[in-house]
Order: sequence, then structure tokens, then C-alpha cells
Amino acid sequence: MKNVLKTSKWTLSSVKNSLMGLILICLAFAFMGSAAHAAEAAPELGSEDKACQKCHDSEDIKPKVTEAGESLSLRISTPELLASMHNETSCTDCHEDADGKDHGKVSVPMKSKRDYRLSFQDACTTCHKKNVADFKDSVHAILVKEGSDKAPTCSDCHNSHTVRSVKLVEPIANVPCANCHKDIFKAYSGDVHGLERVAKGKSAPLCADCHKSHAIQAATLGDGIRDACLNCHKDAAVKHEVWLPNSKLHFQAIECQVCHAPNAQRRVNLRMVDGVGGKQLVEKKGVPQFDRLRKAADGTAQGFDESEMRSFLKAFNLESTGNKAILSGRLELRSGLEAHQLSTKDKALKDCKVCHENGAVPFQSVVLTMAGPDGRALRQGVEKEVLTSVTSLGSLRGFYAIGSTRIKLLDYLLVLVILGVLVVPIAHLSAHRLFKAKRDKLLAERTSSSTK
Repeated sequence: MKNVLKTSKWTLSSVKNSLMGLILICLAFAFMGSAAHAAEAAPELGSEDKACQKCHDSEDIKPKVTEAGESLSLRISTPELLASMHNETSCTDCHEDADGKDHGKVSVPMKSKRDYRLSFQDACTTCHKKNVADFKDSVHAILVKEGSDKAPTCSDCHNSHTVRSVKLVEPIANVPCANCHKDIFKAYSGDVHGLERVAKGKSAPLCADCHKSHAIQAATLGDGIRDACLNCHKDAAVKHEVWLPNSKLHFQAIECQVCHAPNAQRRVNLRMVDGVGGKQLVEKKGVPQFDRLRKAADGTAQGFDESEMRSFLKAFNLESTGNKAILSGRLELRSGLEAHQLSTKDKALKDCKVCHENGAVPFQSVVLTMAGPDGRALRQGVEKEVLTSVTSLGSLRGFYAIGSTRIKLLDYLLVLVILGVLVVPIAHLSAHRLFKAKRDKLLAERTSSSTK
């Protein structure tokens, strides 16, 4: 019996060991299979591309010297190319004019690096139709068409040979916007969004989240700034209603950054808008109406006074064939740099006196603006006294609440209107009572004469 038990124990133990061995073998094969699959999935260069990289990934390849005297590196790292989003794109997909017979043997003239980048704009369209279409309507594309040598082309933002997916969390210093907008990006890096981006990766907005990647419009055009904020802070309006009086009016007439960048300088912006729909007016391309008329109206070249403002608006509307222009007041920051120095919400301005007191600083600086053909603001300085003039009354619709502004003329006029509304019925009732006896006497006389 004991021998049987021993045999049984040995059998069970051996079976257990065999199963463990089998499991390990299966895992080993699975690992080898996944490794082989990964090796198969790894991108490789085609035969033609390998021929290109034989020269272009060599340390011996010399840079191209442009006619402008610039040095353009021709070396392309194969590992970086294979790690990029273009790892399945053949060299000739973009470089269609490269002839294998004489390429590298015949010198090809190149005016400048800029000219070379511009020549590849159409190559991007082949694959990236939507992004290119969005870009063509952007402020960057307009500047490119105007001949600006600073406006970015596709390859200024996206290195064609090393471009990576935007889904990958990269250090914020790698954002291409920082190449041109250095001061603004430095400010952003230290504000509430930039600091959170460093600490939490993708959780905080980056440039493209507010300004879009390709369809970039001028920040001053329309309500783009406010809408960009509300796109993430969807409950902001509801939260402000709890403590902010007349919060709806504040959201319409005040930019978010006015309160959320507490150390910034503020001003009143009198924007030219359509008198019917209230839409911001945009100057026609090739017709510099704003600059021409403002220079004609500004006799002192020190900013419009009331008379000059009235003269400018009159001249502008006489030339306009559509709806007449009116002014729409809005409180904003003085510079785009300050708009990227946002603080945490506990430091946001909540003291009404900053704006609603005598001599409030934001009302000491006033500017008149109209959107240019590319959406960017055309500006004219305005004397602060214009805000208290009759000319400005129409501009402050949606920008005013009685007793809540330092523009006293509006308070006085509104009080007069209210008094007028009250005085008319009171005077009517008083006159009715005063002449009641005389009316009764006349009525009695008429009744007596009619009975005779």
C-alpha cells in the first residue's frame, strides 16, 4: 500500500513538473513569436531609398551652399527617418524631380533656404489636403503670399524627415511655435498653463489647443480669445454667476485675461463693427481705408480727440456702401505677451474697484481698432476724454451699467432719462387735479345751456 502511495505521489509530482515545463516552453515560443512579429513590423527602407540614404546618411556629404551664401545640411539620419511619421513615404514621393542618373552629379541652383522650403509647399498637398486647405486661409499663409520672409511654411514647423506624432508627449521647448514667438512662448512656459504642462504632460493646453494648428487666425479677430477659453472651461459662465454681478455682460465686454492676468496692463478697445449685425468690420485687401482716413483726421498725430473721432467716422461711413460703422467697447490687455501670463484662479482679480472707481487705470488708455485684411488689428490712439463724449455713447452698448462705470456722463444722461419718464406722468396728474374745478364748471355750463 505504501509503495502504491509513493508511486502515486511521484506520478503527481512528475505531472506537475511536466506542466510547468510545458507552460514555460509555450511562453518562450510566444515571446519569440512576438519578437519576430515586431521585427517584421519594424519599418525598413525600400531599395531606392537605401540608395538615397547611402549618400545622405554619410558624414562625408557636404552641405549645400545657396546663392544667398547660406549653408544647408543635406545629411538625413536613417534611424530618425524610420522613427518619423514619414517612415513609409518614399524619397521620390516628395522629391519628384530627383533624377537618379544625374542626381548629385549636376549642380542644382538654389536661391536661398527660404526659396527651397517654399518650393515644397505643393508636395505636402498630395497627402495632407485638409491641413493645407486650412493653412491657406490662415494668417500665416496670408503673410507668405505677401512675401514675408518670417511667415512659416510647412517645413518651418514640421521637419519633413523627423516629424513625429502630436500624440506623443514632447518637452514644451520642442513646440515649433517657440521658434518664432520666443517672448510669448517664454511667458506661456511660466504661466498656469505652461507650468501645468510641464508637471502633467498633455493635461494642459498648448499653442494649437487655443490657436489651432493650421487654420490660425489673428487673436484679436472676433471673439476668438474668449471662445478659446470657454472651449475648455465650459462651466466658467455658470461659476461666475455665483459671485459676479451681471456676469453675462462681463463675459461679452471683457476678455478673460483682463482678470486672469492680474499684473497686466489694460485698456478700452473701441472696435469698429457693423451697425446692423454688430460683426467686426474687416478692411478690404488693397484698399487701405482705415490708415488713410485716420491720418487725414488726426491733425495733431497724438491720438483722436472727440472732434477728430467724429470726423473720422463720418468720412468712413460716407465711403462705405454697406451698413454704417459704429463702435463697440471692449476691455482688453495691451499686449499679446501679457495675455500669456495667466495666473492660478485664486490670484485672479475679484476687486471691482480695479475698474469701477474714479480714475480707474484701464480707462486711461483707449484705442480705436479695425481688422485688417489678414484679421490683425489696425489701431489708432484715442484720447481718454472721448469716452465721456457724446460720440462714444453708441460705442458703449453692452459695456455699461448705471453706477458701475467711471464714465459719469452716462450716469447723468441715464438719470435724466429716468427723471423724464417719471416727470411726464406726474406733471400730467398734477395738471389734471389743478384744473379739475375749472373743467367741472365748464361741463356744468354746457349741460345747462343744452337743456334750455
